[in-house]
Amino acid sequence: MGADPPGARSAAAQDWPPFVLVAGLLLVGLVADEDGLFEAAGRGLARMGTNGTALFAGAVALVAAVTSVLNLDTSVAFLTPVLVHAARSRDDGEAPLLYGCLLVSNAASLLLLGSNLTNLIVLGHLHLSGGLFFHRVVLAWAVAVIVTAAVVAVAERRSLGTAAATAGPSDATVPGVGLAAVVAVAVLVLVLRAPALPVAAVGILAAGVPVATRRRPPAGVLEVLGLPVLVGLFGVAVALGTLGRDWSGPSSLLSHLDAWGTAGAAAVTSVLFNNLPAASLLAARVPHRPLALLVGLDVGPNLFVTGSLSWVLWRRAARSAGARPSLSRVTVLGLVSTPLAMAGALGVLALTGTR
Repeated sequence: MGADPPGARSAAAQDWPPFVLVAGLLLVGLVADEDGLFEAAGRGLARMGTNGTALFAGAVALVAAVTSVLNLDTSVAFLTPVLVHAARSRDDGEAPLLYGCLLVSNAASLLLLGSNLTNLIVLGHLHLSGGLFFHRVVLAWAVAVIVTAAVVAVAERRSLGTAAATAGPSDATVPGVGLAAVVAVAVLVLVLRAPALPVAAVGILAAGVPVATRRRPPAGVLEVLGLPVLVGLFGVAVALGTLGRDWSGPSSLLSHLDAWGTAGAAAVTSVLFNNLPAASLLAARVPHRPLALLVGLDVGPNLFVTGSLSWVLWRRAARSAGARPSLSRVTVLGLVSTPLAMAGALGVLALTGTR
């Protein structure tokens, strides 16, 4: 089995847009945070919930909506600080909203083609319209989101029992570059079929403002990007995508598995290599059960921190908001919720005869 330069080029062409998009989103999130946009949004959300349970339900709906429409990485990068600030402004425990943001974001990324970049990689061969994909997975998506949120709610029920509190006064937030960048990114992601380069351009322009005004040194911007992680993941994705094109083993294995085995194999591969490289490997050739594969690639990463880039983005966003997330706690929640959510989603697909 020799090297296959055309296969490597094909894998790179398949994989670079997700990573460029993520870099742009991180830059926009940096500027929005410096403008105080997240803190202001968190205080506004806190005022909407009459108690901890209502606030959690509203947060789950918000996370699911943003993930579905604007992408998984947008959700964790933008909403994690919002939810942390919301909990703190009410003197509530932040754990339900903090851990729910990550786990629900992954579970909710099954709904639309752009909700998770793995969806684009896996379904690229099939030329499936967004409307048809939505119709096939909407019930499975709903079950995955509800089950995941329910596990978090039960596990963190003491924090959710907090009575309503009046959010403290908020400083006036003057709309600026951060808000303009967020709006621009939302429009680009919604309208364009290939938003990676435009979103990256918005991020670079927006991040240039704090650098030019010396509010943040260039080194600080590079630190937020986490380039070693992004470049490393991209290299792994291209390598595995090339392998999958040059070697029929992964495709042959998937062809002999049923839907449950396919989802399980995808989840395990995601934990071993991260879900973007896993998608590049397992979908290098036309997958036999693409929807079951996506259940494993989208929901499966909730099992462990290595499952998806969203874990890295979530942890970084949480720390930037002053939170100290417990990886052991969220891992336990993921180990409980993931098998249940995957089983529920696959059960719905089986009952409806959807492949």
